[in-house]
Amino acid sequence: MSKEFEIAREFEVDATPEQVWDAFTAGTGGWLWPMEEPEPREGGKGPFGSTITVWDPPHRYTNRVEDVEGISEQTLNQLDYTIEPRDEGRRAWVRYVHSGIFVDDWDNQYDGASKHTDFYMHTLRQYLTQFTGRRVTAFSTFDGPEASTASDAFAAVGRALGLADDTAEGARVRAQGPEDQVLDAVVDYRNPYFIGLRTDDALIRFFGRNHWGAPVGISVHDFAADADAKRNETAWQGWLNGVFSA
Repeated sequence: MSKEFEIAREFEVDATPEQVWDAFTAGTGGWLWPMEEPEPREGGKGPFGSTITVWDPPHRYTNRVEDVEGISEQTLNQLDYTIEPRDEGRRAWVRYVHSGIFVDDWDNQYDGASKHTDFYMHTLRQYLTQFTGRRVTAFSTFDGPEASTASDAFAAVGRALGLADDTAEGARVRAQGPEDQVLDAVVDYRNPYFIGLRTDDALIRFFGRNHWGAPVGISVHDFAADADAKRNETAWQGWLNGVFSA
């Protein structure tokens, strides 16, 4: 059964409104994933077949798409970004609203989208405050094998990284990465659903999508000058497959 939803988040961040605007419209690979840049006008084309309904840089941007991916004429997806200056423009207040219509399995879809939103907005703030002025040079994202859909799969990811059950956000760790690498990293996000690692040159995100019936996933946002997306994907995909090969 179709049902409307709305997921809203507000926060302040140590970045200028212009930097936040750029992250929402041009720098998405640094915190979300690379996507088509919006045509800079109302009525223009936006990502994933959307239409831009509000374009007021660097204050407000809204895009809207109906009949998402041909699933149903009843489907609707809208993203609305509002940015206001704080501290004479040195900081910004942000309101993000994701709204629309879910067609099936509403409770599961809403729970997943809401928890993912918290993680994505946190990653945005990490990008803006820790990698200011640096463009992502390599982005990769991929899923684990079928075994990673198990109900306890994400706990295995934490153990494979070498994290103790009580390793909390803010801890500096030496995580066990792919190909016997030891990563000097900060655990910038951790709950039962997601883990975020931040190194000097990358944001590495682990998604416990097994909680919603999908495989565990990883995204790597690499800012190093010599970063290679395919190399990162091959290495981390091998690591992830190895976690669930036993």
